[in-house]
Amino acid sequence: MRRFLPRRLSHGEEATLVEHLDELRSRLILSLVAIVPAFAVAYYFHEEIIDWLTGPLPDDKQLVTLGVTEPFTTSVMVSLIVAIGLVLPVLLWQIWAFLAPAVSPHFERVTLFFVALATALFASGVVFMYYVVLPRALEFLTNYDDELYEIQIRASYYYNFVALLLLGGGLAFLLPIFVIALVRLRILTSTRLRENRRYAFVILLVFAALLPTVDPVSLAFEIVPLMLLFELSIWLSVLLERRWQPAWDDELAELDL
Repeated sequence: MRRFLPRRLSHGEEATLVEHLDELRSRLILSLVAIVPAFAVAYYFHEEIIDWLTGPLPDDKQLVTLGVTEPFTTSVMVSLIVAIGLVLPVLLWQIWAFLAPAVSPHFERVTLFFVALATALFASGVVFMYYVVLPRALEFLTNYDDELYEIQIRASYYYNFVALLLLGGGLAFLLPIFVIALVRLRILTSTRLRENRRYAFVILLVFAALLPTVDPVSLAFEIVPLMLLFELSIWLSVLLERRWQPAWDDELAELDL
């Protein structure tokens, strides 16, 4: 089985650009292969998933379809987004395996912990968006100026909106993982994070605004947890930098030799 998996380069091992691109291609193919069975499972249960996604919709609103193929394409789209969420640990593992040569071997011991933490954070983001942000966003958006319009909600638009919001919220909650990874690769430092906190908050505000919700109430519910997660990332970086400093000093000494 291992011969079908891409070979992971060891720490410090040199490789040509073609070898790096070949490894990247193999890991992308492996990620796509993982999505296929997840999509099959999600599509098999697509009725239950769609019922769950319809839950936050206000009781007085009904969904409509406007095309012959829309019921089918909507189910496929929802199943694909759910499949990506299901295989997130595999995707994160492939990203880590590709970046592994940049860090020392002893760091691999905590890889599974970070993958598990990322999965938990992603699930927390989805739950937060579903139970906190989505009901308030839908209540505001589906009743806005209802005295002026006969509001009908198209099913494909609704499920695309909900699925992307949940997926985007789950990915947004991975912020501490991304920040810590950049700190471990020495691209960022906790000091730089603290000094540029204001710019980071502006970037987070822009990211929250790019999520499907457009109303100010939902935006507030989105940006507050992102700011708290960023602050958590800073303090985690401070603690982990102290732990990683001896390894960095050893790497620097090896380069001097």
